[in-house]
Amino acid sequence: MSADVDSAAVASATRPSAPTSRYRVEHETRYAYRVPVAQSWQLARLTPRQLPWQRLLRHALTIEPAADERREARDSFGNDVTHFAIHAPHALLRLQLSCAIEVSARPDAARVAGLPWDDVAPRLRGASSEQAVLAARLSEPSALVPWSEAARAYARPSLAPGRDWLEAVTELMHRIHADFAFQSGATTVATQVDEVLTLRRGVCQDFAHVMLSCLRGHGLPARYVSGYLLTDPPPGRPRLLGVDATHAWVAAWSPLHGWVEFDPTNDQHADPRYITLAWGADFADVVPLRGVILGGSGQRMSGAVSVIPV
Repeated sequence: MSADVDSAAVASATRPSAPTSRYRVEHETRYAYRVPVAQSWQLARLTPRQLPWQRLLRHALTIEPAADERREARDSFGNDVTHFAIHAPHALLRLQLSCAIEVSARPDAARVAGLPWDDVAPRLRGASSEQAVLAARLSEPSALVPWSEAARAYARPSLAPGRDWLEAVTELMHRIHADFAFQSGATTVATQVDEVLTLRRGVCQDFAHVMLSCLRGHGLPARYVSGYLLTDPPPGRPRLLGVDATHAWVAAWSPLHGWVEFDPTNDQHADPRYITLAWGADFADVVPLRGVILGGSGQRMSGAVSVIPV
């Protein structure tokens, strides 16, 4: 399973959509092992979030072989996490998410009164509300988004002193979209922000990390958002199943706007085609499946995602 959407899908994602949409999401992940695994302990973040604009109507997560232990919990970011363990030898691990979901329009950030971007950090330092405390946590460097002087410098042209926060962050999104080329395989999950800034190419995970580093470098809270994006087939072609992938974008915070979602890969704000799965400080906090295995070798992973309008 990749953390990107293919380039054809990126181009088609700019089309307008209805204010409220219903979808069926099918997401399969498979790990095949040349030598069977003796035991496996895993964490799965495969439950879409319940949000004011997103309603989970039905959800099922099937694990094969059947888990010997399984429990549900929430992580520190409020994401639903399925903890499970398999104690019998197995040569194949398969997870199948199937859900029905309804997504409506996010609040219109443009209707909120303006706020200079350089007022956000001072207000954050003096605030004590739960939201402000959570936001402050996401204005600091993280494991995959460390401090980057190069990212701070890249963001500076968008962040003129006194410029409106929404205008400044939106222009930063426009610039990343214009300056960086979408290219699958140009980077890996371990590629650092400074390297992406040099390459000027990558996938949605990279562009989200770059934007996070730019914002946090100037004291602005921002979080990594993982989910699904409805993509359209080429004109005259039927919608194919299993060709979509997980997607990544950014949510930035101001004390007046709350969290506003920006997609630098597609150069747009999130709309009802964006289905939120999880969020955190960076990709490491939202990996759909991660864990520890005992034994096994020759691991091969594959995955398929279908987002189907109902």
